[in-house]
Amino acid sequence: MSELGTLETQVMEALWGQPAATVREVAARLPPTPPRAYTTVMTTLDRLHRKGLVTREKDGLAYRYQAALPREAHARQLADTLAAELLTHGDAGLAALVDATASGALLDRLAALVNARRAAR
Repeated sequence: MSELGTLETQVMEALWGQPAATVREVAARLPPTPPRAYTTVMTTLDRLHRKGLVTREKDGLAYRYQAALPREAHARQLADTLAAELLTHGDAGLAALVDATASGALLDRLAALVNARRAAR
């Protein structure tokens, strides 16, 4: 699973927690700036469907699209993928994670998560 582009993220935001929607309905849920052509939204939804991030059902001549996973499940799946990639780099990958959490509060949170995982074993 890869990160989403800006428009893909906006389209997913328009679908998460909402009823299934047609291309036109999704387009209407997007931020007004910049304006998006109907065909651009349609292409983006098709691409998200091919990636398995949205499902679609035929509704007359149109499709109705819905997020395949809730936002939280998608975020977890993306985080799991990134973590697996990070771990392929061994200590350098772990060091990069620690360096990326430069603030003391984030390091404390990371330490608390590690301690909680150890305690659960």
